[in-house]
Amino acid sequence: MTTTLDKPRSGGVKALYAGNARAVVGRGLLATRSTNWIIVLTGVFEPIFYLLAMGIGLGSYISGVTDARGDEIPYAAFIAPALLAVSAMNGAVYDSTWNVFFKMHFGKLYQGMLATSLGPLDVALGEISLALLRGAAYGTTFLLVMQALGLNLSWTALLALPAILLIAFGFASLGMGITSYLKTFQQMDWIQFVMLPMFLFSATFYPITVYPEPIQWVVQALPLWHGVELVRGLTTGALTWAMLVHLGYFLVMIALGLIFTTRRLRALFLD
Repeated sequence: MTTTLDKPRSGGVKALYAGNARAVVGRGLLATRSTNWIIVLTGVFEPIFYLLAMGIGLGSYISGVTDARGDEIPYAAFIAPALLAVSAMNGAVYDSTWNVFFKMHFGKLYQGMLATSLGPLDVALGEISLALLRGAAYGTTFLLVMQALGLNLSWTALLALPAILLIAFGFASLGMGITSYLKTFQQMDWIQFVMLPMFLFSATFYPITVYPEPIQWVVQALPLWHGVELVRGLTTGALTWAMLVHLGYFLVMIALGLIFTTRRLRALFLD
């Protein structure tokens, strides 16, 4: 007796995409509502606590901080958009790494999904959409807190919402593919090992100019730095042509991440 997994799929686009990623999203939302809502809630409040402690508390002793145009701004208004970008990253990375890790190695969910008409691109888009929703929830809540505290200094802060969706999409699309190579909990710790230094050194709490020039080049290669600079420019109103570079960085990151993740899922479960 043969199963669907034993049956060869036809080549071409249909082998990769059945146009039903919403089924993956629906299943994920049901699971989150029943088991993971507390974890989601804690992720919403974590950046708010950082803002209150660093921006409002410590920030009352710090002056002379400037935006991209050289205009002086409150320290809280400097770190708040950085924490906004971080919250979008954290929400996306959690869903596209730890959740994917458990589904892949313990729940065996992807084997079951790909035994149906779903293709690897359906699964990738569905899981990335779930990560995107979490990143959007984190970011939207934090953006509202910024507005309430008067830390959005320009009407262009409205554009920070699509910006954080772009950031979440970039991290989610790449995170899922990377997670597919990790086999143990010890290997999953590498994700935090990468994220923590990126959080601390991507001009989150102080300008990049405090670093020696060689270190600045390293920081500028990090995706979070591009996210921080993009959101900071929008919330402060300091718009520059460099923001197009940040935008392009994430568009490339998304495209490469989708290709990488789709090919990896196909190699794992279909080839």
